[in-house]
Amino acid sequence: MTVAQFETLGLWLGLAALYIFIVLAINDVLKKSQAPRLGRFFVWLVLFLSPLVFVIKTVVQYFLE
Repeated sequence: MTVAQFETLGLWLGLAALYIFIVLAINDVLKKSQAPRLGRFFVWLVLFLSPLVFVIKTVVQYFLE
């Protein structure tokens, strides 16, 4: 494994771990605040679209190279 591959793997695993902590924190806040159903829907929509954009950007860059 090269240094570049190790750095890429570390980036993806680090971002995944950070994202899991963010999801757990937001879930806890939404439960405690008793947010309305529509508000929770939009919070989760934005939360799950943000990493999707990161993945799409990476895939597009891979195919353009």
